[in-house]
Amino acid sequence: MEMKKRINLELRNRAPEKVTELVLDNCRSSNGEIEGLNDSFKELEFLSMANVELTSLAKLPTLSKLRKLELSDNIISGGLEVLAERCPNLTYLNLSGNKIKDLGTVEALQNLKNLKSLDLFNCEITNLEDYRDSIFELLQQITYLDGFDQEDNEAPDSEDDDDEEGDEDDDDEDEDEAGPPGEYEEEDDEDDGGSDLGEGEEEEAEGIRGEKRKRDPEDEGEEEDD
Repeated sequence: MEMKKRINLELRNRAPEKVTELVLDNCRSSNGEIEGLNDSFKELEFLSMANVELTSLAKLPTLSKLRKLELSDNIISGGLEVLAERCPNLTYLNLSGNKIKDLGTVEALQNLKNLKSLDLFNCEITNLEDYRDSIFELLQQITYLDGFDQEDNEAPDSEDDDDEEGDEDDDDEDEDEAGPPGEYEEEDDEDDGGSDLGEGEEEEAEGIRGEKRKRDPEDEGEEEDD
């Protein structure tokens, strides 16, 4: 599917200025260029264009609120200075699986002052000697490179991810408020089981009741003796 058609599909009759997240993965760019995105997407905070055969970011519109940009598995080899000009508030950038080969290309990201996480996994640049140290020295604003900080501590899941999942859940509920058939039947079946105890716990409880029944006559005998 062409990128322009995919954007219209993802809008779902919403105005572009109402959209905060847009996923265009696996569609087709127009001769390696972005097509169908414009400045009217001014509220966009998350944009994903993975595996769309992008070679250039020249037609990326101004997205001043964009914080997360996924560009993995494309054919981008340069022109990254556009990102600082048009997406100045980026905090997360994924360029894994692209054609980025040298530090000079990445140097353009120095102007992304809010950038905290950069992913260059599966790019040729990762084969450079002292690759990680060089990137951290070049881009001193970032905390995580390829998912790990300078001390090799893994990046935690961000609150943004949780929010996105929550939004997706809301969308699912809107589309089908009744939920999938069979879901509630399973819950009823569980309730019909009668007891929350496992098999071992039930056997143990039965044993205790049996012992109590054995002791009761003895207790009665003691009371008669008294």
